[in-house]
Amino acid sequence: MATIEPKVVDEKQAALADSAVVEKQSLSDIHDQLPDLAKADPNEVGDVSEDVRAIDLDETGHERAIETSQDYALRLVSLEDDPSLPIYTFRTWFLGLGLSCFAAVLGELFYFRPQTVQVSGLFLQVFAFILGRGLETIIPGPNNPRLRSPDNWFWRFMNPGVFNIKEHVAISIMSTTASDQAIAIAVFAAQELYYNVSINAGIAIFTLIASQLIGYGLTGIARSYLVYPTWAVYPFLMPQVQLFDAMHRGKGIFLQRKRRIFFWAVLVAIFVWEWFPEYIAPTLTGISIICLADQKSAWVTRIFGGAAGNEGLGLFALSLDWNYVGSGGQAIGSLFTPLSTQLSLYAGVIVCVISFCLCYAHNIWHAQNFPFLSQLLFSENGTEYNQLAILNDDFTLNNTKLEQNGLPYYAASQTLYQVSRTMYIGAAVTHFFIWHFKDVWEVVRNLRTHECDDVHYQKMKVYKEVPLWWFGAIFIVTFALGLGLCYAADSGLPWWGFIVALIFTTVFIPILGSLYATVGYQPSLQFLIQMVGGAMIPGRPVANMYFTLYGYQTYQLTLNLLRDLKLGQYTKLPPRVTFVMQTVGGVIGGILNYIIMQSVINGNRPILLAVQGTNTWSGQQVQTYNSNAITWGALAKPLYSPGARYGFIPWMLIAGLGVPIPFWLLHRKWPRAGFNYVFTPVVVAELGFLSVGINSSWMTSLAIAVFSQWYLRKYRPRWFRKYNFLLSAALDGGTQIMVFVYSFAVGGASGKAIDFPHWALNPKGNPDYCLRLSD
Repeated sequence: MATIEPKVVDEKQAALADSAVVEKQSLSDIHDQLPDLAKADPNEVGDVSEDVRAIDLDETGHERAIETSQDYALRLVSLEDDPSLPIYTFRTWFLGLGLSCFAAVLGELFYFRPQTVQVSGLFLQVFAFILGRGLETIIPGPNNPRLRSPDNWFWRFMNPGVFNIKEHVAISIMSTTASDQAIAIAVFAAQELYYNVSINAGIAIFTLIASQLIGYGLTGIARSYLVYPTWAVYPFLMPQVQLFDAMHRGKGIFLQRKRRIFFWAVLVAIFVWEWFPEYIAPTLTGISIICLADQKSAWVTRIFGGAAGNEGLGLFALSLDWNYVGSGGQAIGSLFTPLSTQLSLYAGVIVCVISFCLCYAHNIWHAQNFPFLSQLLFSENGTEYNQLAILNDDFTLNNTKLEQNGLPYYAASQTLYQVSRTMYIGAAVTHFFIWHFKDVWEVVRNLRTHECDDVHYQKMKVYKEVPLWWFGAIFIVTFALGLGLCYAADSGLPWWGFIVALIFTTVFIPILGSLYATVGYQPSLQFLIQMVGGAMIPGRPVANMYFTLYGYQTYQLTLNLLRDLKLGQYTKLPPRVTFVMQTVGGVIGGILNYIIMQSVINGNRPILLAVQGTNTWSGQQVQTYNSNAITWGALAKPLYSPGARYGFIPWMLIAGLGVPIPFWLLHRKWPRAGFNYVFTPVVVAELGFLSVGINSSWMTSLAIAVFSQWYLRKYRPRWFRKYNFLLSAALDGGTQIMVFVYSFAVGGASGKAIDFPHWALNPKGNPDYCLRLSD
């Protein structure tokens, strides 16, 4: 076992402890600084479940803060591995396929619900562990003391013994892949609901599968620089990885038992607590002292309200609802996202508050004619814009009708959101080239001559790698399927448009993927793809939908596949197993997505077409996707061309290119001043952060981020290393289980919503007692 006596570490390791965040280091620097311990046997390093190890200490014998990517790789993730553990067991396939079906069906049902609920990976991870331990107990096996069976291949397949980490990770990857909601569903649903076009079942299912798996070709290429290297940290994976370690590793170590008790205690506690802000006492979602003091001011609502959707900006509000304060199953979370990323994000939010208020107060873009926060299109007099009134019977643009009805307007907040999301792309491109291009190019250039020396990658060499031709074969098959099905479905997307959409994905994978892998931030590319599609194929909203499908979803799912490969590398799941689980999960998800979509549309068509829907069913997501397709597909030229009403928005792409440069120059002049920690794409992207939804939680999230990522990381590094990420997993997992139970018990997902009676903390109107500005 590893020694735990304090000892002086070598100069390389001491220098590493004081170095900057890894994403701003060159690859050669990383290789030079790689500690000798990283290349040693795990028994020499010690396991993460141990209380203290030599690698955790500085030269004075005190615990070092978690700062660099090497700290993440060596001090937060276990090096332990047992290649003999069985993976393709009955439990893996039974639970993997079962939970994949469950997650795909549930995810698709939630797509048509009024409440936005995601099937989270943590929820599936906890659920899989409970079921896996159950099958370990009830299925006979040669190592089951209660139900011992003959020791042969069949019973070893049925129950080889303890439910192990490799089975658990494989099940989780398959089910989370199946739960990814396919954008193709929005395309088919919009065509059926708004265009009265029923897509052939075979065409629809194979389009779903093709769009889900076409990103594999890009994954095979990008894994060399977005999965293998140490600097590709994927910080949002830490809660999941540490939860896997706590559940399966270090069983004989007392500290590990304490960590498991800590996890389950927090999970149960937050599950119970979340019933209050989510159902019994919604005021706890956003407590605004200023709103309580002045309940009649519209400006107070706009600035300080935020506990209801599209209410206000949530300034100085206190939120006690972890469903909004926490990560919500997303890649940004107060307890695991690096502080520099979060400070950049919230710097953008502060600018967002100021700009929203200034635009509305000065009536810029006729802001006062429309709601303060809204995602709809409006006529100049403030009424909702009738999109169908400007289209022909075949849903192409009718210029005569457009001239009669006039062009639509956005709310000022939505205009600023579009500005931010366009400018962000330009900033991300420059950010990549000045900060990350050298590292990526170094990997690509030396791919055949230099082997990656990441410690987890080296551990994975015991397993067979997935050959590049496997990825290429799936890409070629799905490319041919996708292209042919575009014509079979009468999408209006020409062959060259299909190829251009994939080229956009290919270009932006390294640019945005490096940001995703290093700082855990991944804004949507959908806005840019829709804009480009509208410019290239004007007047065709359906073609714009398909262009977005292959331009945006391919990018999104490629990053998801890369994320799962990194999870497999951290947990030592063989790459070929990860490949199989992802492929099976994608196919299952595609088939069940279509079946459930047809069932919901056939039974609830009038409700899905209604503006509000019911408490049980809603077509809001399909409506939004269709509206965006009409806006960009039919109105791109009259709205966004030079000199048009919103003609300045596309130019924000060019403006964004220059945003990172001043900070890069300042960093070169004053390298210790911290300008390298300003992630300008994050700052710019969040200038429209508060344009939608419940906004009462952001200041609470910021406070928790500072406490966790600054105070605990710096002044309580041992507690931070042992419990911080586990705490995040417990809080997020317990909250998501509660939301699932709530949705079906009283939230309307089972067919009938049961409202909690009104009382002081569940008032009529806005939950935070702010003046209600609209109904």
